[in-house]
Amino acid sequence: MHAPSLPDRSIEAYEAVIDVDRLERLRSLASRLDGVRILHVNSTATGGGVAELLRSIVPVCVDLGVDTDWLVMDAEDDFYEVTKAMHNGLQGEGPAFTDEMKATYRRETDRNGAELDEAYDLVVVHDPQPLGMLDRIEETMADAPVVWRCHIDLTDPDDAYLSFVSDYTKRVDHAIFSRSAYVGEMDVPEPSVISPSIDPLAEKNRSLDPDAIATERDRLDPLSFDRPVVAQVSRFDPWKDQFGTLEAYRRASEEIDGLQLALCGGMAGDDPEGLELYERVAGEAVDDPDVHVLTDLTDRAVNVLQTEADVVVQKSIREGFGLVVSEALWKRTPVVGSDVGGIPLQIVDGQTGYLVAADDVAGAADRLVSLLEDDERRTAFGERARDHVRERFLLPRQLEELLSTFVSVLETHS
Repeated sequence: MHAPSLPDRSIEAYEAVIDVDRLERLRSLASRLDGVRILHVNSTATGGGVAELLRSIVPVCVDLGVDTDWLVMDAEDDFYEVTKAMHNGLQGEGPAFTDEMKATYRRETDRNGAELDEAYDLVVVHDPQPLGMLDRIEETMADAPVVWRCHIDLTDPDDAYLSFVSDYTKRVDHAIFSRSAYVGEMDVPEPSVISPSIDPLAEKNRSLDPDAIATERDRLDPLSFDRPVVAQVSRFDPWKDQFGTLEAYRRASEEIDGLQLALCGGMAGDDPEGLELYERVAGEAVDDPDVHVLTDLTDRAVNVLQTEADVVVQKSIREGFGLVVSEALWKRTPVVGSDVGGIPLQIVDGQTGYLVAADDVAGAADRLVSLLEDDERRTAFGERARDHVRERFLLPRQLEELLSTFVSVLETHS
């Protein structure tokens, strides 16, 4: 395993977006964790929402005085193929779960767990990938409670994958989900619900000066912001339904002259399907010069794309939470999103964007047209959107709930 490099973060830098009371509560919670060592473990340092969350949460915790580390698993490619299948299976559509796949999972998690040679007072394992390290964690840190943080949609899991993962989750001390609906039939003790959040100070979300915006707009050429732009920012993953977004764009472009579509996505280090799907999407769009399939943009470029687009789409089939929705809303860009997972928590239908059924391509196209044809509506939606995200989906709120949970877990298991 390895420790990713982290940016500098100061809690005082968030004073512009949080009230004084929350800042004081954070400091009070941090003081109750004085002398406590906390470890986060996940499977990738880049390309996914979990990595983005930890890249902000960990340094802010350190700045608050909470001794916090983050380790990322190192594994062979066959492990990530298995854990991607697990991810898909837990969301309802994975391949048969074979004994060979289970053996690969156990081999790599045990090997990574054997590298834990320091003692921590609390360990947080994110998603299914590190769960197999429980035996090693218990050997090295027998008295440390383990918290499982689940970021995926578990509303309709495949029974074989659910049973395998539950053999581990029933042994943790606490589990955190992004929605109460995800707890379902999962065998976990003491579950709680904490919504994820975006970091308003990260390069992807902070306000940029006009010169920086102009520079990034030029770099995104031939995409032109002088004509209407619809954008979707997602990993290249079947659950994100880039093909459905393409079809919605095509329908909308019949009514909106000069409409363009930007499909932007990064490649997560633990997702072996990403490149294959990117190539399929690019092949589907190759004959349309107004469709731009973009990958591995800088965070600043994604910021400008979400800011300058007229409407953002998130037409997922399943979605653990979908923080790209809050990212766009924070930038005052209305979003048309599927009524699945965590997306309805972020979009106030008819106020900050629109919700449509995941399979309703025609409905998504109609909502795009209604927003693209009405400048005043887009502006009003955008202003309400930023306020909504400020109240509910910024990092300090999630951090307060997370530290409060850690305090409670440690007190319960002391």
